[in-house]
Amino acid sequence: MKDFPLRLRVFLFFCLMAGGGLVIVAAGLWLGYRQFGQPEALSAFVTAGIVSGLGVLGLSVGIWLLFDENVSKPIEALAATLRVRTHAEAGGGIDEKLAPYLGDLAPAAAAIHRRLSEISADRSETVAQQTDRLKRHRAQLLQILSDIPMAILVMTRDHQIVLYDGQAADLMAAEAQMRLNGSIFDYIEDGTVLDALARMDDRRSARQPITVTGLSGAVYSGHIRVFGGGAGYTLMLEPLDPDAERPPTYDFDLFDKTAESALEDTPMRDLCFVVFDSETTGLDPETDEVVQLGAVRIVNGRRVPGEVYESLVNPGRPIPPHSTKVHKIDDAMVADAPGFSHVCAKFHRFAEGAVIVAHNAPFDMAFLERQSASLGLRFDHVVLDTVHLSAIVFGGSQEHTLDALCERLEVTIPAELRHTAMGDAVATADVLTALIPVLEARGLRTLGQVRTEVRKHTRILKEHA
Repeated sequence: MKDFPLRLRVFLFFCLMAGGGLVIVAAGLWLGYRQFGQPEALSAFVTAGIVSGLGVLGLSVGIWLLFDENVSKPIEALAATLRVRTHAEAGGGIDEKLAPYLGDLAPAAAAIHRRLSEISADRSETVAQQTDRLKRHRAQLLQILSDIPMAILVMTRDHQIVLYDGQAADLMAAEAQMRLNGSIFDYIEDGTVLDALARMDDRRSARQPITVTGLSGAVYSGHIRVFGGGAGYTLMLEPLDPDAERPPTYDFDLFDKTAESALEDTPMRDLCFVVFDSETTGLDPETDEVVQLGAVRIVNGRRVPGEVYESLVNPGRPIPPHSTKVHKIDDAMVADAPGFSHVCAKFHRFAEGAVIVAHNAPFDMAFLERQSASLGLRFDHVVLDTVHLSAIVFGGSQEHTLDALCERLEVTIPAELRHTAMGDAVATADVLTALIPVLEARGLRTLGQVRTEVRKHTRILKEHA
C-alpha cells in the first residue's frame, strides 16, 4: 500500500469508507427489518437500502472528487515542485497559491525554498571564486592539447574512448561517427593494438610506433603510448591537416567507470543515452513517412555537444501542406535528401550500445522498426519515454507534453527550433538530464528501478502525450 501513488491511496481510502458505509446501512436495515417482524415490509426496507446505498456512494464520490482536486493533486504538485527545485537546479520559486486549501503548507515550503536558495547562492559565489583559477588553467591546458599536431584518441584499459580531438573525429569519419565511451575497436581492427600493448607490457616500454587498419580498410600511422599503472593508453595518429583546429571532446570520469553486471543494475547517470526525434508526413506510423531525424548522445549524465546525428529524409511522396505548416519542411528541401533506409541504418549505428530515449517514444520507434525490418536490422535497445518519466516525477494528473516539461524544468527551446527533429531532440535530452537527479532523489537510481516504476504509468502515454 505504501508504494501506491498518493492519489490512488486516497481513492482506496474513500472506497473503503464507502464500502464500510454500505455495510453499516445494510446491517442497520437488516436488524430493523428483523425487529419489525413483518415480511410484507421487505420491499420498503430494500427500497430504503438502495436509496441509502446510492446516497452513501454518491456522497463518497463527491467528497473524494473535492478532496482529490483540492488536497491530493496540490500535494502531488507541491512535492514534485520541491523535488525539481531541489535536485534539477531549476531556479524558479514555489507558487504560494499552489495549495490554497492546505493552510500554510505552500507558503511555508516557499519560505524554506527561498532561504535555502539564498544559502546556496552565497555558497555558489564562494565556490565560483575559488574555481575560477582552475577553470582558466583547464582552458589553457585544452588549448595546448588542441595545438598538438596529431590526431589524438585516449582510451581506458578496456578500450573505451574517453577523449578524441577534432582531427581524430575527422580521421575516423570514414569508419563511423566518433562517440565517447564507444570502443576504439568500432573504428579500427583490434589485433595490431592488442599486440602492441602486449609487447609494451613485456618490454616495460611506454611508447612505440604503430600502424593500424580501420574497419573500412584505411591505414593510419602514428604512435601508441600507455599510461602508468595500466590506466589506459593514447593513440596519436597522423592528422589530415596539421594546421586545422582540433577542439577535444572528453570525459575523464570514464576512467573511473566500472562495468555493472547487468544493464538493469547500471545507475541512470552512468548510462549512454541516444535521444532522438523525428518529423513526419503525418501522424500514422503505418502509412506516413519520416522527413527528418535528429539525435544527440548523453554520456555520464551530460549531453555531448559534438556527438549528434541529423538528416533530412526524402519520403518518396509529397509532403502534405498541413505537415509542412508544423515542421516547415517542404518537398524542395528533401528532394536531394537520402531515403529513410539509409538514414535508419546510420542512426542504428549511432545508437549502438545506448539506451534510446524519445518523447512519446512508441510513435517515433514505430517508423524505425518498420524500416529496420526491411534492412535486416533490429532495434533491440532498451527504450525510455520522457512522458513516463514525467508521470513518475510530477504525477498522473499533470500535463506531460514536451512544452509543459520544458516549462517546469526551465529548459528553453528556441522558437525557430521547435518542431524540428534536432531542436526537439536537444530539448528532450535536456529534460532527461534534469529528471535523472530527481529520480535518484526518489530512490530510483538504476535503470531497472526506473523501468519497474514506469510500468505503473503505461496508461499515461495515451492520455497525456
